[in-house]
Amino acid sequence: MELILASKSPRRIQLLQQFGLEFRIHAADVPEMGAETPEQTALGNALAKAQAVYELFPGSLIIGADTIVVIGQEILGKPSDRDDAVRMLRLLSGKKHRVITGVALLSAVKQRTIYVSTDVYFRHLEDYEIRTYINSGEPFDKAGSYAIQGIGGAFVESISGCYYNVVGMPIPRLLLELREFGIDVFTQEGGEQGGRL
Repeated sequence: MELILASKSPRRIQLLQQFGLEFRIHAADVPEMGAETPEQTALGNALAKAQAVYELFPGSLIIGADTIVVIGQEILGKPSDRDDAVRMLRLLSGKKHRVITGVALLSAVKQRTIYVSTDVYFRHLEDYEIRTYINSGEPFDKAGSYAIQGIGGAFVESISGCYYNVVGMPIPRLLLELREFGIDVFTQEGGEQGGRL
């Protein structure tokens, strides 16, 4: 069964490649929606992406994902402009926030939706650090205006939970879920040498 990632996120693509998954990319063109809770928002958006791509490739297994940043009751998406990025980073400064990724797996025989939540603790950020970081351009296509795997990682004091989830895909949980669809990167396909990894 062909595996298709319903995302053009470079971070998700890199993570799936890093862990030996063979897949095709077909980004979903669906508007992101809000829901009653952050978890429902991430799950709903992930499922909408997977369903949109599944309609085009009904014989495939589709992975849809959506990552959001939550502080208090506010959901932080990608910043709309420089001022929005400044606002978000000031809001995160010196505080704990949650990163939630919803994942939807969709095939002709089965559907699974899961979410993973990670707590991220930011140190206090000086305004000049925020300005310099924004000038790097890194924040503009990231939920919450930062990339933990990039320069933004310098702002993270600690995390509690899955690191890969903060990057954009909870890989350990995804690999377990994929086994339910018959995909296992640790199989013995390669004989004594091991599987795909």
